Amino acid sequence: MQSTALPGARAGLVLACGAVLALGACEGGFDPDLRGLGDGFSTTEAARNAAPRPEPDSRGIITYPNYQVVVARPGDTARAIGLRLGLNAEEFARYNGISPDSALRPGEVLALPVRVGGSEPAPAPDLAARAGAAIDRAGNVTTTPLSPAASASPQPAPAAAVGAEPIRHQVRRGETAYSIARLYGASVTAIAEWNGLGPDLAVREGQQLLVPQDGAGAAPGSVALTEPGAGSPTPVPPSAATPLPEEVPPPADTPAVAPGEETVAPDLGAEQSPAPAARFIMPLQGAIIRDYVRGRNDGIDISAAAGTEVRAAAGGTVAAVTTNTEGVEIVVIRHSDGLLSVYTHVTDLTIAKDQSVNQGQVIGRVRPGEPAFVHFEIRRGMESLDPNSLLPGGG
Repeated sequence: MQSTALPGARAGLVLACGAVLALGACEGGFDPDLRGLGDGFSTTEAARNAAPRPEPDSRGIITYPNYQVVVARPGDTARAIGLRLGLNAEEFARYNGISPDSALRPGEVLALPVRVGGSEPAPAPDLAARAGAAIDRAGNVTTTPLSPAASASPQPAPAAAVGAEPIRHQVRRGETAYSIARLYGASVTAIAEWNGLGPDLAVREGQQLLVPQDGAGAAPGSVALTEPGAGSPTPVPPSAATPLPEEVPPPADTPAVAPGEETVAPDLGAEQSPAPAARFIMPLQGAIIRDYVRGRNDGIDISAAAGTEVRAAAGGTVAAVTTNTEGVEIVVIRHSDGLLSVYTHVTDLTIAKDQSVNQGQVIGRVRPGEPAFVHFEIRRGMESLDPNSLLPGGG
């Protein structure tokens, strides 16, 4: 099949069901960590270990060694915060990817482009309580008294002793809260709580996000991603220890079938049952202009005229309806056996989240574009599957 590079398509199609599925996760039981959807990526341990965000000072500022952030109050705008802190409102808004008069969510975190003087150190977390809780989880612990250490002059605690400084990530076009969580090996729930994200986990291009490192952070790209089976030990075949018995062929002049015992070969074609129907159908008719390549294009791109009807590839329940930072529509349908189908570049949607759909039901139309096309994926949790193998004629 012909492979055509689509400008900007890859950036908008890093779906991984994370760039997509987390947006449907906050309601209706759709888990942002994808637990229960197969053997996919899980941030359960990261979510369990992530520390709470430090409390801001009386001005709403949290001070870290290398930067400061401010937590929005009810009714705040970038202009109001700028006036309160003596900042240039336009510069402050531009630094955070918003307009000066856009309403902010209470608790939303914004980065300060310059350091504000007179900082109050953020209160340190209750380390004694956290240590006690850790001991309680560990069960019986035997302690050994130590000799008193040599006396020394007490040293003042550093300002803002709040644990590891969180990573600051500026959202790029096509990214979502879930794709950023995967990038750093963090919990999407922790990122939402630290940054005051809304229930849809939406982020905007240019937004400055804090990624907590306390048990949940890592350098970007440091999370090991391996192909299925990579690193698994190769089983030793039985013949490596015990040789298989030698086969003794019959003499060449021994007939395979005794005379008079010849039988007529059965008609295997008449005995075969009809081939089962394909699990999925094509969401629309058109040429595949970009085929499935694991890790590079996790689905197929189907060319069609703008306005062509797009249909559900199989019956199921709509798990998510959202858009990415480029405004590209994304629809996710949950099917049986933990399978998910994903459709992007679909407009004029006729379905809604949590709605049941039948196979072949119209869910929208092809979005205009140059070229106009629909990106279609089939996934089991975080694992992408080759749609060609599950469509009519697939092996």
